[in-house]
Formats: sequence, structure tokens, C-alpha cells
Amino acid sequence: MNLDLLKNICETPGTSGFETKIRELILKEVKPHVDSIEVDNMGNVITCIKGMDSSKKVMAAAHMDEIGFIVKHIDDNGFLRFHTLGGFDPKTHTSQRVIVHGTKDLLGVMGSKPIHVMSAEERTKSPKSTDYFIDLGLPKEEVEKFIEVGNPITRDQSFSVIGDCFTCKSLDNRISVFILIEALKQLKNPSYDFYGVFTVQEEVGLRGAHVSTMSIKPDFGIALDTTIAFDVPGAKPEQKVSSLGKGTAVKIMDTSTICDYRMVAFLKETAKKNKIAYQTELLTGGGTDTAAIQRQTPGGSIAGAISIPTRHIHQTVEMVHKGDVQGTIDLLVASLEQISTYNWKF
Repeated sequence: MNLDLLKNICETPGTSGFETKIRELILKEVKPHVDSIEVDNMGNVITCIKGMDSSKKVMAAAHMDEIGFIVKHIDDNGFLRFHTLGGFDPKTHTSQRVIVHGTKDLLGVMGSKPIHVMSAEERTKSPKSTDYFIDLGLPKEEVEKFIEVGNPITRDQSFSVIGDCFTCKSLDNRISVFILIEALKQLKNPSYDFYGVFTVQEEVGLRGAHVSTMSIKPDFGIALDTTIAFDVPGAKPEQKVSSLGKGTAVKIMDTSTICDYRMVAFLKETAKKNKIAYQTELLTGGGTDTAAIQRQTPGGSIAGAISIPTRHIHQTVEMVHKGDVQGTIDLLVASLEQISTYNWKF
């Protein structure tokens, strides 16, 4: 497994609406391995590998954006106020290092009122994002040389290997970007024309997937995204959703879509046939590009998703298991090569 590439993908900045740098990385990596590649007006990267049969289209999507922030205000002392881009648990902001991307990248730290000067009532209240500010260690006149309202902000966390797992910020969904890139490199004989799409602005409403699906009009769709692995101390069995190291996850539903039962059955059957470990996923909180792929084409597509179990999701450092990552690559490639052999009738 190419860990240098994975590290680069995870650490490259690109929050929703500001995906330029991660898009440039993707374009460089995939261009030699596809028959065609384009970037649409929203910034989605749409690749295509011609299949043995061009009568149908298969689309797989991995969103390239990460959760982040945007500069909302610069106060008289040079402190920044921000707005979130994507879903955050505000308590994860505490003392987090961030990078503000202006004409020059500036490192900052998120601050809030110290516990020493909080009232008893304040100590028991759950924090809000508006309680935090970003400290760049500079006066306003220095900050404004490089930073202005509207600049994006990403988190400063490095990639590392811990035990059998990979950890970094933004494994949601950079791990799927890595998986789709590796699948494009390995795919030799797709059954049908295959469109591998790296979408933008998923974290703020599946926006890139809506646009790219309308353009491609796929017959079949597979989203690639992370899912919750709540396999930690204190979790009840019914709360786990998925577990690390138990295999890639075949999505049944999330809050944005109910996967086509035929796609669910096909992915399970393909995993079994190719001896790929898998688990099923039913996510009752959170949505994915699956919804857009399923519904943003005339008549809809036969859609589902392959998910990567992820601990500490949308927190400062996320974690995935290397075996689940490899299994997802294997299942995606096998599915694209064998999709024409399945009976898709109701």
C-alpha cells in the first residue's frame, strides 16, 4: 500500500468550496490511468475508463473536500472569528492547531475562555463554535497583510500509523479518495464504462455529486465514504454501526438514502465470491453522496455504497484499519469488473 500517497492525500488542504490543492494532486495521480478526465464548472474531477460494453454507465464517487472553517471576522487585536464548513462537535475545537489559507498560510490555534475564569454555570455548559476564536500570534495590521474575510481554514494534523491503523485528520473522506485512485490504477477490464468521480462540497450538502450525476446519468452508482465505528468502551452492540478490522462495510441505508436492495445484494455476493471480508452498515445519523447518485438522474440509478469503518469520525484525529482499506479497494475493483454478470431485475 502506497503510504506516501495516502499521507499526502490526507495532509493536503481542501475544505468545502476550496478544493484546489487536493484536486491538483488527484489530477496528477490519475491522469496516466484513465481514458479521459475533465473538471466541471463546480470543480468535480470526472474520470472515465471505457468498459467492454458501453451500453451502460457505472459511477463511483469519493468526495475530496474535508470539514473545515472560513474566516468570518478579524477583530482589532488580530483574532479571527470563523464559520464552520461541515459538521463539528464544538468541544473538538479546544486548543486545535489550524492553518489559515490566505496569500500566505498562517498557523494558528483555536482558543476560548480558560476554565480558571469560568463561572460554575459556564463550566457545565456544552461549548458552541461561537465560543472560539483563532489566535495567529500577530497584531491586526500583520494579519491583514495575508488574511481576509472569506479565506478557508483547515486543521493541522499529520498522518501516522498506529498499530494496524492509519490516523490523521480528514480520513473522512480522504481515505476514499485514496481508494478510488488505487482502484483506477488497478482496474483493467470494467464491465461497463466506468466514471470515477472525485466530488466537491459533500460536507455541506452533497453538492458536487448532484451536479456530476446529472452530467453522467449513470445506470449504476457506488458511493465511497467513511462510516461510524463506535466499537469503543461504553458502546452498546446496537450502537456500533461498524467495527474496525471486521472488513469493508456494505451500506444498507443512511439518513439521506435507502440503498437499492439489488446493489446491496450484489456487493455482498461479490465480496463472498472474491473472499473479501465485509460487514453491513446501517447509519441512522449522516448522509453521503449515495443520495445524489441515486436520485439526480432521470429515472434514478441502481445505487449503493461501500463504506470504510472509521473511529473518532469528525473529531481531531480519525482512525481506519489497513485491512478494511485494502478490502474496500478489492471490492470496488471486483464489483466494477463483474457488475454485468448480475441479474438486476426487480
